[in-house]
Amino acid sequence: MTLLQARQIPNIITVFRVLLVPPVGWALLTEQYQLAFWLFFLAGFSDALDGFLARYFKWQSKFGATLDPIADKLLMIVTFYCMAWQNLIPWWLFLAIFLRDLIILGGAAAYHFVTRSLQMEPILLGKLNTFLQILLVLAVLTYWAYGLVSAELVRWLVLALLVSTLASGAAYVWIWSRKTKEYKGNDGRV
Repeated sequence: MTLLQARQIPNIITVFRVLLVPPVGWALLTEQYQLAFWLFFLAGFSDALDGFLARYFKWQSKFGATLDPIADKLLMIVTFYCMAWQNLIPWWLFLAIFLRDLIILGGAAAYHFVTRSLQMEPILLGKLNTFLQILLVLAVLTYWAYGLVSAELVRWLVLALLVSTLASGAAYVWIWSRKTKEYKGNDGRV
């Protein structure tokens, strides 16, 4: 394997994660919660692995930088949608997560439209929100697949995720608003 080929390993892993999305959704919709748990776990592991390889070996690429967050969002939105469809989580939680992501995407798109530039930088609240999303999915799947997590813990995680979803969404709205105001205050210069 040449160095040029090796540099593509993180991208191949990311494509693999995208390909895992339909099986995760299918496993959830067919109530195969053990399979859903392990497919979701594999997808999460692949995300950590491709990120590690890209950073450690400096195998980052523009393709990977674009596809990786899309793969992550696609996995999470499909997973939460299917869990809401199966009444494993409340619909209002799915809607809050989905609307938060739409607002963030809309704010980024509007900022890019105005400034013709865009640098996405995750914030601490956003990272906490992602962590809680993953934790809730694993807790719900562990509860339904193995009965090893209490329903009470799942309820607390639902509430914690709702709070972090609202807080991080508000933080991103504030950040995009401030950046746009600063841009306009500099006579349109970044």
